[in-house]
Amino acid sequence: MTARSIKAGRRPFKKTLRVMWDYRWIYLMLLPCMAFFIIFKYVPLYGIQLAFKDYMIAGIAESPWNNFEHFKYMMTEPEFIPALRNTLVISFYRILFGFPFPIILAIMINEVYMPRYKRVLQTIYTFPHFLTWVVMAGIMLNLLGSTGMVRKVCEIFVPGIGDNWNLLYNKAAFRSLLVISDIWKEAGWGTIIYLAAIAGIDQSLYEAATIDGCNRFQKIWYITLPGIINMIAIQFVLRVGAVMEGGFDQIFNLYKPPVYETGDIIDTYIYRLSFVENTGVDMGFTTAVGLFKNVINFILLVLANFVTKALGQETVL
Repeated sequence: MTARSIKAGRRPFKKTLRVMWDYRWIYLMLLPCMAFFIIFKYVPLYGIQLAFKDYMIAGIAESPWNNFEHFKYMMTEPEFIPALRNTLVISFYRILFGFPFPIILAIMINEVYMPRYKRVLQTIYTFPHFLTWVVMAGIMLNLLGSTGMVRKVCEIFVPGIGDNWNLLYNKAAFRSLLVISDIWKEAGWGTIIYLAAIAGIDQSLYEAATIDGCNRFQKIWYITLPGIINMIAIQFVLRVGAVMEGGFDQIFNLYKPPVYETGDIIDTYIYRLSFVENTGVDMGFTTAVGLFKNVINFILLVLANFVTKALGQETVL
């Protein structure tokens, strides 16, 4: 390597340093964010090795390796496979029914011509997002419980229907209630990003379509949807990458033993083993389950990203 090539290689580095100095205040503002991720996201990765060790009070480094015993126990534990199946089924229902809902709602809100009325609708639909699942569970209990308002209304038309009434304890209806309540709570919040994407579409396209005689549905199909398709693709990839996150807060506040068969997901299953049934499950096993979930999520994220990119859309990776 000659002196000239060494000097040429240093020039881009000096140029980069000069640019960073010119924008030093912006980079300075990034430091707290970087510190947060390093301290709370990357440093804890050291504890992943607990999934492969029998934890001892002496510390992680002193704990012996266990030859994948936690993973073997996980796959042979009789309640793990049903919990895994419930997690996948509930997440699939949320993608199938919950993912398109904010898109449809955003398009409907965008079609409202009165700005003041549009802001009122956005506020109404967004408000449930700020309610915790503790509050939402109380609302659903008052509506659908054994003494709820829905039962009392139904008894007016069908006397005696409420003798064994409790939809929240009905294992056949529990998954549907989870999906519906999740849509009710989060659909309005999900419209924000789609409304922002719609706002970025060139308005002259709508004006030209009006001149050409297009109706509203044609404008939505040929202008609005193609204008937000990249955002839809990105959100879909992110949603698929969180398939193994079944929604612990929601299910934990709503489910009871009668619906364990259809409502118990991996997170609630681990919670029950660790704190309710007190089976002596240690941190190593819970770490192994968490690692298993994240590996599956990562694989699904990469696959969804690959498929989306193959279809010609922008992606997150």
